[in-house]
Amino acid sequence: MKGPKRFTDDIVIIDETEPCPYLPEETARMPLRMPVGIITPTEADARLATGDRRTGEFVYKTKCPTCRACEPIRICCSDYKMSRNQRRVFARNDSTIRTEIGPLVADEKRVELFNRHRRIRGLAKRDTDIDLEEYIWGFVRSCFDSFEMTYWIGQELVGVAICDHGKTSLSAVYTFYDPDRKRESIGTYSILKQIDYCAREGIQFLYLGYYVARSPHMKYKERFVPQERLINGKWVLHE
Repeated sequence: MKGPKRFTDDIVIIDETEPCPYLPEETARMPLRMPVGIITPTEADARLATGDRRTGEFVYKTKCPTCRACEPIRICCSDYKMSRNQRRVFARNDSTIRTEIGPLVADEKRVELFNRHRRIRGLAKRDTDIDLEEYIWGFVRSCFDSFEMTYWIGQELVGVAICDHGKTSLSAVYTFYDPDRKRESIGTYSILKQIDYCAREGIQFLYLGYYVARSPHMKYKERFVPQERLINGKWVLHE
């Protein structure tokens, strides 16, 4: 079996260690790289398959000095069957939440929702709120073919999913939602809507970023099976 493809034309912008956002006792290293040239849908598939993630116009993957806890994770959409609870969440929200798909948008409404969501999650306690310019640089300026799925109750924006499109894959870059709407389980609903989108569009995989077994913030990803995790360069099935 061939090893993972290397994108040697990428330009490394930042390569420093930092405190791990998932495991406080660990040190993280995630070299930030700038792709040279346009990333085609086929190349997007290849990058995601090697564990690449996007932030703004850059890509990265973990290369931590002593830890290998981060496992890229993807959902096999064609084989996916919702659990009983997921079917309830999907059906209940489909009757009350309107989903819109469109180009990436930056406005104060999205920035305010992003900051409220990040504060309540507690994952980025050392981070300060971002402003509109930082939102544009982090999400809207993209080196992939990107779009957003927005979730509305009436005229109220209650959730946003930033997505990157490949030819046979979709990457869930970041999802944020109204933290006060716990009953709706918008985070779960968003993943289910993305799986549903992939199934309807004939997309094989939905990439959900990293799974970290020891991080309580990542436990929710265990509920979406069958799934595959990239371990030692190979995608391993978990059912």
